[in-house]
Amino acid sequence: MSEMSEETVYELPGPSWSRIFTQSARWRALMIGVIVLGPIWIAVSRLPTDAAGATAAPNPQVGFAAPDFRLDTLDGETITLSELRGQPVLINLWASWCPPCRAEMPALDEVYRQYRDAGFVVLAVNTTYQDSEDGARDFARAFDLSFPILLDRDGAASRRYRLQALPTSYFVGRDGIIRDLVIGGPMSEALIATKVEALLAGGRP
Repeated sequence: MSEMSEETVYELPGPSWSRIFTQSARWRALMIGVIVLGPIWIAVSRLPTDAAGATAAPNPQVGFAAPDFRLDTLDGETITLSELRGQPVLINLWASWCPPCRAEMPALDEVYRQYRDAGFVVLAVNTTYQDSEDGARDFARAFDLSFPILLDRDGAASRRYRLQALPTSYFVGRDGIIRDLVIGGPMSEALIATKVEALLAGGRP
């Protein structure tokens, strides 16, 4: 059996990394790409600052304080949840493409019109990060909604409330404590009214 010649070289199929590393021009291009694109990737994949601190927020469950948020509205105003302390609040997270959201929104608006003079507040938080401002605006016009439409552009509020399904509604008492939670829908006008009346009375829906 003859011995293998030392000059015999076997190469695996595919690119030869040794050639890339030994060719200085390609090596420099590779390193420049890593240096330039590395920080960009880190910046893009990093969670927003408020999302990183979301784990420290109150647990968004019945009996716990409603996590605070500050969001812009379609009308260009800014609303902060904590500034509404003393008023019963319904936080409704929704999207324009969500069929149950479309089904329950007229009932939500009707109940709001009935009880707003008693101090009842509806904050309709559009999940704009998975929807669009134009979609939210068209939706609000189509249903002639009378309560403010808030824009969760970066999803920070949705993460604070650990959004699982749309729509999701939090019934918050005058003390800022979540009194009831409804995930999914749609809710009927009678159901919403019953829960709102309990909030106004100071009890749990």
